[in-house]
Amino acid sequence: MTDASLPTPHHLPCTIGDLPVARIAEIAAFAGQRVQIRGWLHNRRSKGKLHFLQLRDGSGIIQAVLFKGDFDEATFARADHLQQESSIVVAGTVRADERAPSGFELQADGLLVVAEAHADYPISPKEHGVAFLMDHRHLWLRSRRQAAILRVRARIVKSIRDFFDSHDYVLVDTPIFTPNACEGTSTLFETDYHDQKAYLSQSGQLYSEATAMALGRVYTFGPTFRAEKSKTRRHLTEFWMVEPEAAFLDLDGVIDLAEDLVCTIAQDVLRDRGPELDLIDSIRSEAEEHRQLKLRREALAAIRKPFIRLDYADAVDQLHELGSDIPFGDDLGGDDETILTQQYDRPIFVRRYPAQVKAFYMKRDPADPVRSLSVDMLAPEGYGEVIGGGQREDDHDTLRAAIEHHKLPMAAFDWYLDLRKYGTVPHGGFGLGLERTVAWVCGLPHVRETIAFPRLMDRLRP
Repeated sequence: MTDASLPTPHHLPCTIGDLPVARIAEIAAFAGQRVQIRGWLHNRRSKGKLHFLQLRDGSGIIQAVLFKGDFDEATFARADHLQQESSIVVAGTVRADERAPSGFELQADGLLVVAEAHADYPISPKEHGVAFLMDHRHLWLRSRRQAAILRVRARIVKSIRDFFDSHDYVLVDTPIFTPNACEGTSTLFETDYHDQKAYLSQSGQLYSEATAMALGRVYTFGPTFRAEKSKTRRHLTEFWMVEPEAAFLDLDGVIDLAEDLVCTIAQDVLRDRGPELDLIDSIRSEAEEHRQLKLRREALAAIRKPFIRLDYADAVDQLHELGSDIPFGDDLGGDDETILTQQYDRPIFVRRYPAQVKAFYMKRDPADPVRSLSVDMLAPEGYGEVIGGGQREDDHDTLRAAIEHHKLPMAAFDWYLDLRKYGTVPHGGFGLGLERTVAWVCGLPHVRETIAFPRLMDRLRP
């Protein structure tokens, strides 16, 4: 029910008459019509009796042309002194213009200044250092590139949700506060929970295993936390992860599911966010230009089935041939992942890692117990691990022994062991890191630009 006393969007105080309010992204639908656009001043310039105002409304940018003869002297003069990011409403007629990025401009005949910005707006058109921009992240988000990245992120989120919903996976939310570790005790954020020790969740997987035994196919999608003392371009301390889990899903099934998901993401973004990808490509940083990344449309078009599938042993052999000195039995490092992925134009699945480098819950390969039924998906162009998962240990005694071996508190996992006592079945799943996926899809050099307000080892504000 709507409260009739509240003003509708078309009758706010910041409105010029009864003109329809147009969004810039939908401006083509208003060609030839007189409309009003509400937004912020992105840039301006003047030429004699003309002012050119670049107006953004969050959906796009359009140029409004103000002719002196159409305005009173005071309004026209004020338009020539408006500061960047002043909030304004501009009325006028939508005209086609092939020179304009949107294909249209606004022939203005009305201007309302909602709030004039201060003259010291900190982010100017000149180059700024990353630290400065991160300190002003709340304002940096207004730039065209950052807005485009967030729109791509939103489309990836929708693609993920649509994919799992259409495959009969049920969204189940899992706790943020947990009594136990999932990915190792060294990366836990500890907190006091009413005089009890608790941790911020590293993963919703263990709880998803429980709900999968109730609903068959589930997924969780939310924030996770890792207290890793890492300052690499791939790490955040708070990041979002989607984690599907399904009963009767083996390692091959996990790989097939991950492959279909990633292909769907690539196709959806390519179809629906092409202009944003082109904009990101056109505003490349020096770091990105130095890496000589593919154009994003070209890179996403190459994401097609089948992906490359390598056993861990074959991957290590390839790395040795390529000059890496990784010891057999070690986990792949970031440099190793980069070397390996540079050999292919599509993602790589590395399967059956040594059990010793994987989590306690990973099932061992019955054909070779030294190996685990695990898989990582490595993205091309050096973006590294985007997906990690595999088949879970479904035997009660084997899982209990693994918990003891890793010296984890047995009492914290009694409920988890119950899942193996009452109707255990083979099951599996994976986790896909959203920020790494966004970085890869957009061709970004660092994950800090993939979320509105990133949390890094050395950054807690804004």
